[in-house]
Parts: sequence; structure tokens; C-alpha cells
Amino acid sequence: MTLASRLGHAPDDRLLIVNADDYGMSRSANLGITSLLRAGAISSATLMTPCPWAPQAAAEAKGFDVGVHLTLTSEWEGYRWGPVTRDHPVTTLVDESGCFPRDCASFERAADPDEVRIEIVNQIRKAVALGLDPSHADNHMGSLYGLATGRHFLDVVLPVCAEYGLPFRLPRSLAGTGAPEELEPVARALAAAADEAGVVILDHLWSLPFHQSDGEDYDSLKKDMIELLRALRPGVTEIYIHPFEDTDELRAIMPGAAKRGWELGLFTDPDVREVLDAEDVKMIGWLDLRAAQRGQRP
Repeated sequence: MTLASRLGHAPDDRLLIVNADDYGMSRSANLGITSLLRAGAISSATLMTPCPWAPQAAAEAKGFDVGVHLTLTSEWEGYRWGPVTRDHPVTTLVDESGCFPRDCASFERAADPDEVRIEIVNQIRKAVALGLDPSHADNHMGSLYGLATGRHFLDVVLPVCAEYGLPFRLPRSLAGTGAPEELEPVARALAAAADEAGVVILDHLWSLPFHQSDGEDYDSLKKDMIELLRALRPGVTEIYIHPFEDTDELRAIMPGAAKRGWELGLFTDPDVREVLDAEDVKMIGWLDLRAAQRGQRP
């Protein structure tokens, strides 16, 4: 049975989850993401529990579809974070400053799987302690997927997701992503592992480039998103974005802050909403997938 069928839809329906990553990373992130959740413009968001603005985001997230953004890297210069674990050594997860490493390759090479499990369990527990009822889990910067060195930690995260009854961001197919065709058997093998663990995953996972390119502006970004929406395939696709308020705080944290501000406008833009309607794209949420995983009615 296809995932669409499990959710009560026709197999050829195009079902879309729009997720806002990095909730709780900063006040700018919270302002933007909360506004879209309240407007019903996006499906869901995911909370970075190690970050200083996570408690405020969790307080505003009540009643919305919000999961846990499992975080094991800390990429920005001058604004960093580290493990939430306090009751067990997690020395392989930090750099010389005591923060998570800046890049995935450093994390993948050094991380001990037992410490990874302890930390991701504690991040989920912290989200619950902050009042969140997580809808799913995903992963900041893709550090758990082995994209940088080939050393993945999905054999760690999938059992944890099964234990907590959480779907996980993992695509069943790489079709349409631009990934090399030779990686498709890897995707199928990982999907089979998720199925064996009883963890619901996506059919497709798509996004646009994170960084602002030369000459890019809001109009060109909107055009790219519209093309992405028109190209959606049957089944469940997640598109993830980073819709933040473009503030002095955000510009102090990261280069290319303007693009985060542009992403904030995409899914309230009448042109984008019109395409969703014209293409008969059906918006769903991660809570629908969680219900399927837990054997509940959609």
C-alpha cells in the first residue's frame, strides 16, 4: 500500500508538506515561522532544542504541527550551540570550544553512535519537557545521513523514532532531486530499513538551494519555487524552507540573511497559492504521517 493510500488519498494524488526548519534558532526564526504557522501557510516546523530561543518557540508552537530538528552541528561564526545532554559524557560530539562541530564531515568522522543516540533522545525529551507533542523528527544540515563521508547514523535514529512513534525525514526515492542515479539503490535500502523499523518516511524530499546566488532576488526565488511545485510527483513530498524575519539579529548571525526573508514571503504570496490550487496540490502535515505510523485514522 502506498503512503498516499494509507493517508486516505488516491495513489496519484500529489500531497505536499511544507516544513519550516530551524524553529528556535533565533528570535528572527521564531518571528517568521510562528507567523506562517498562525496563518496556516505552511504545514509544520521543526524545533532546534539546543538553541537559546527554543523555549520561546515551543511556547508559541502549542496547537501546531511541530517536530524536533535533531541538531548535531553548529555552523555559524560567533553564534553557536552544543549538546543538551548533561547526565552523560558526549565528548565525541563537540569541538574544542564545547560546541557541536561546524560541518557534517567533522561530525561524521568523530561521533560515537552511542553518544549520538543519547543526545538525540535527550533532544526529543527536552522538546517534550518544553511542552511540545512532537509530530516528527528531521535533521539539521543532514548530519545523520552520511552525505559528507558516507558514514551515516540512520541505524541509530530509526530505532529512536520507532520508540517515540515519530516519522522521520527520509525520502523513499531520490528522483527529481538531481542526486546521482547510482545513489538510488542506497535510498531504497535505507527506505527498507525504515519500513522494517516501522518508521513512516516520505516518498520525495525536495528543496531549493540554501545560499543566495549571484543575481538572485525574491522574484527569481519565487519563480524557482513555482517550477518546483509544478513538477511535484504523485505521493507525499516535503519541501523544507527557512522563513525568517530579516532583522539586524539575523544579519549579525549569517551571511545571505535576505534570502531567509524572501522565503518568509513565498507561501503567503498569491501567485504561489494560485499555483497550488491550479495544480490540485493537497497540503497535508506530519501529524497525518504520525497518525499512520501509530495506527490511527488520518
